[in-house]
Amino acid sequence: MKAKAKKQIKQPKPIKSPLYIRPSWDEYFLNIMKMVGGRATCDRGRSGCVIVKNKHILTTGYVGSPIGTSHCDEDGHEMHEVIHEDGTKSKHCIRTIHAEQNAIVQAARMGIALEGSTMYCNMLPCYVCAKMIINAGIKRVVANKDYHASEKSKKIFKEAGIQCELIHQEIENYSNM
Repeated sequence: MKAKAKKQIKQPKPIKSPLYIRPSWDEYFLNIMKMVGGRATCDRGRSGCVIVKNKHILTTGYVGSPIGTSHCDEDGHEMHEVIHEDGTKSKHCIRTIHAEQNAIVQAARMGIALEGSTMYCNMLPCYVCAKMIINAGIKRVVANKDYHASEKSKKIFKEAGIQCELIHQEIENYSNM
């Protein structure tokens, strides 16, 4: 007696929702960066940072005081006024470490090399962070918004061959600038 051939049932193709758009890798990591920034302990700029290589997160950082020291959210800001060459003034909280600095320091503590990586951050990094980024070997910086004092950072990134991308051209505003 011959075995009967089983009738093949065709599986329906999955329906693709016209409402869902899968985020690009940059969008994905920028969204994670925003969540990391939610841990920040300075209300002037709850910024976060994510450093990625080959689509994998290497390290994260957020704005906060050094480990074991008081936070702005607890004890207030430690403000410092800067007078620029053109006579304009800006204020900076010097109690905290920038998100970019914390991400680089975390990589150092964990023995993670950052050579050839991409950094995602809320604002274009300040000049000090820009120099650290260059020396850490980071090759691409993606910032959600511009920083009010970013001209020197943009210039040194260009000189060092760092690819710098701004998602939104607007300048990030925060209290007591």
